[in-house]
Amino acid sequence: MTEHPEHSGYSEKDVLREVTELQEKSATAARLFDIRRIIGGLFVIYGVIVTITGLTDDDAAIDKAEGVNINLWTGLGMLALGVFFLLWLKLRPMAHPTPPLPSQEDGPSE
Repeated sequence: MTEHPEHSGYSEKDVLREVTELQEKSATAARLFDIRRIIGGLFVIYGVIVTITGLTDDDAAIDKAEGVNINLWTGLGMLALGVFFLLWLKLRPMAHPTPPLPSQEDGPSE
């Protein structure tokens, strides 16, 4: 049997710690760029803009849409969809499975 040589002064425990830290950073980055956050945030921002436009529409704009304040209703719908995505993100966050670390008793695998 050959022994595992020490590489650059790092022990197996140091390497496992480094791998664990990198996995945690990767999971944090994945949560940050979750598509639900991007879609929800954009819909909320655009929904606020369109709702404000709908609240400030004059009679000519409402008459053009056959009496319906389309900007107001569209803005409220966009706000509702954006809030739905953000609530979904909050209530059901992404869970990344973490592989089990080998215990000290197992020893090196062949």
